[in-house]
Amino acid sequence: MRIWSLHPKYLDAKGLVALWRETLLAKKVLENKTSGYKNHPQLNRFKKAKHPVDVINHYLSYVLEESRKRDYHFDASKIPASFKRSKLSVSKGQINYEALHLLKKLQARDPEKYKQLLAVRLFDPHPLFRVKDGKIESWEII
Repeated sequence: MRIWSLHPKYLDAKGLVALWRETLLAKKVLENKTSGYKNHPQLNRFKKAKHPVDVINHYLSYVLEESRKRDYHFDASKIPASFKRSKLSVSKGQINYEALHLLKKLQARDPEKYKQLLAVRLFDPHPLFRVKDGKIESWEII
């Protein structure tokens, strides 16, 4: 499971679809509607939030927005019309780690997207996150 801290605009088609599906699975975990992935480290940052399901819905809303920009047809009914909007923090080290991780994936999977992203000097975070100083997050599996 990979719930990216990077802005979804950087993902290729396969990556964006995977993000949507994996985050919907994470939402089910946070809603206690599945028995799998309950202890996955990627969920720790959401679990620590005051309203984890609202936070994951907020996260998904931006993924849905990116899908619409690309004329994809993700099922908007998977996200409630209203939820508490909030912010989480993510470290600069995490953003940098994920940027390199994504570039490695794209080099093999989508060479054209890889070439486009090589020109990016500073990757934007997913809009849910505000960036703070720091190393790779403790929940990251390296």
